[in-house]
Amino acid sequence: MPAFQELITSEEGLRELVPPPPATRLSRSKELRELDEHARAWIAASPLVLVASADADGRCDVSPRGGPAGWARVLDDHRIALPDAPGNGRIDTLRNVVQTGRAGLLFVVPGRRDVLRVNGSACVTRDPEALEGIPGSPRLALGVVAEEVFFHCAKALLRSGVWDPDGWPAPDALAPFSVVLRDHAARNGNDVDLDDAEAQIVESLATRMW
Repeated sequence: MPAFQELITSEEGLRELVPPPPATRLSRSKELRELDEHARAWIAASPLVLVASADADGRCDVSPRGGPAGWARVLDDHRIALPDAPGNGRIDTLRNVVQTGRAGLLFVVPGRRDVLRVNGSACVTRDPEALEGIPGSPRLALGVVAEEVFFHCAKALLRSGVWDPDGWPAPDALAPFSVVLRDHAARNGNDVDLDDAEAQIVESLATRMW
């Protein structure tokens, strides 16, 4: 039995419920195949990008990447380089890109409700042009060649109220990261001391940011 009932399994079925936008609506004509001046300026101002990828078996992943505004570099009208800062060693995104050569990027600018989406072919590269002038001398970069470029409207961020601090949960309303890691490790049969989990987090943030 499927996990959900009343499945929609075709584009025709989708369109019965979600009609296409009228020809006069701007969403029908907003997609570009290159990085224009607006996309370039947005990427230069964005300190945070969400990277979507999938492996050869179709298993999907979304991973955050971040740095000071300008860390994601536009090399020309089509190419973007995302330096690979030290992480947790899982290489989920990089492994997926090596397998499929595709990625989707969602660039976020603090305080702005719209976002920029860039989809295209992707690679893992040591190209000096992609790594030049980046803090920490990264060894690798994620290279993306833009094929679809468009801005996404503000509805999602307006609905979520993500920039409105009045709607934020209290800092102690959710378990600390160290507690989550300890509990998840225990579910996988690994007994981790809470102090050790906290020490590992502190060490990682202190020594492996760049």
